[in-house]
Amino acid sequence: MSPDSFAFIAGLVKSRSGLVLTSDKGYMLETRLGPLLKRDGLASLDALALKLRDPRAGALAEAVTEALTTNESSFFRDGKPFDHLRKVLPVLIRARPAGATLRIWSAACSTGQEAYSIAMLLGEVPLEGRRVEIIGTDIADGVVARAREGYFTQFEVQRGLPARLLVKHFRQEEGRWRVSPELRNMVRFERGNLLGELRGFGRFDVIFCRNVLIYFDAPTKARVLNALAAQLQPDGVLYLGGAETVLGLTDRLVPVPGERGAYERPREAALAG
Repeated sequence: MSPDSFAFIAGLVKSRSGLVLTSDKGYMLETRLGPLLKRDGLASLDALALKLRDPRAGALAEAVTEALTTNESSFFRDGKPFDHLRKVLPVLIRARPAGATLRIWSAACSTGQEAYSIAMLLGEVPLEGRRVEIIGTDIADGVVARAREGYFTQFEVQRGLPARLLVKHFRQEEGRWRVSPELRNMVRFERGNLLGELRGFGRFDVIFCRNVLIYFDAPTKARVLNALAAQLQPDGVLYLGGAETVLGLTDRLVPVPGERGAYERPREAALAG
């Protein structure tokens, strides 16, 4: 693949998803885009880049972006954010009037393990008359569809899911495990792009956006963090991945004292609404 073709594909993917492809990622393009080349009868990545230059190639550009986006997830991933959420939920619930809806967003939800983990955790917390709305979004239509169906392999349920929760919330169907209808009904999955307009999703009490920013450059990270802060309730919590931070990127979020990976709006900003 020529440097010009690589630069064009990398620029297209960045503009659509924020993903930064460095020059050493040529092997990744060859591996992940191989099936697309075969599907469209294209001889090389150079031929793909040429086809992508056509303004009518929007569907192909979307397929390329989805193929290069990393979809990695597991149940109760890394543990600590869920431990903190378990502690903070009663505080958020008590701060909401009876009948209010607690809104939680799993951004870049991949195949849904994070959103379903949140739903399982909420099933063990007294809501005291409050309702719950959990939304999972991802840029890739394929993983959103799979998350909505709620099917997982034996390997996937063994990654982080306690046996008691597997027995309680999953049923075996055709050699796979499927999330129970009750749990599936707690979560709504939609296609969503973190670089797009987020205001339509409304404001949230809790946002998970974990292990996504690591693929962005600094300006894109700042843009996304500021957009997420705008959608976070004044007393809400944002969870990032363990290798991610807001420091040096935005002043609209600050670390929750003593909690790695948890962030909140600065107190003066929260008081201002």
